[in-house]
Amino acid sequence: MIRVLLADDQSLVRAGFRALLDAQPDIEVTGEAADGEEALHKVRELRPDVVLMDIRMPRLDGLVATRRVTGAPELADVKVVMLTTFELDEYVFEAIRSGASGFLVKDTEPDELVRAVRAVVAGDALLSPGVTRRLIAEFAARSKEPAAADALARLTEREREVMALVGIGLSNEEIARRLVVSPLTAKTHVSRTMVKLGARDRAQLVVLAYESGLVRPGWLG
Repeated sequence: MIRVLLADDQSLVRAGFRALLDAQPDIEVTGEAADGEEALHKVRELRPDVVLMDIRMPRLDGLVATRRVTGAPELADVKVVMLTTFELDEYVFEAIRSGASGFLVKDTEPDELVRAVRAVVAGDALLSPGVTRRLIAEFAARSKEPAAADALARLTEREREVMALVGIGLSNEEIARRLVVSPLTAKTHVSRTMVKLGARDRAQLVVLAYESGLVRPGWLG
């Protein structure tokens, strides 16, 4: 079972998400939180697989709560998906840099929410290609000069190539078609790259691709 924690200050939102997710045979909502402090407490107590975390909450906002979750070694297996009212919320960029595995708008289609929960647990691409590319473009626009690329020395030439394709927003299936390999092979390359670089997930791999200079603004083709 995929265990999910719902963190949102609106009880109606939590109730709607719970009804939808609990109806799935492989997903269980193990707890709810109405603010960031309660969310942190519940994460430590319940150790869910996924936290659906609202960005704006009282006492402690979702962004700070996400940093604390992703920064705790004992919570390394917990994935955080940010919830936002607007697709281009100004905090989405910072959420990804804080370690969130992706984000969803609250009025997303029910089947998309369910797919997203399963995808983030599987380590697959969470965001739609269009949203991913806009997010990447935002990151590229705000990023500073590339950091030293010493970390890339650990990667093989093929792994660098795969990382660059992840960086421009391609899914495993798209990478497989681009490189003429199987989707499983593409996924294996992505997984090995994340392990070598210590990336929590695919979203962080995108950030590292830009910070290392492997991918630059304008390469979103």
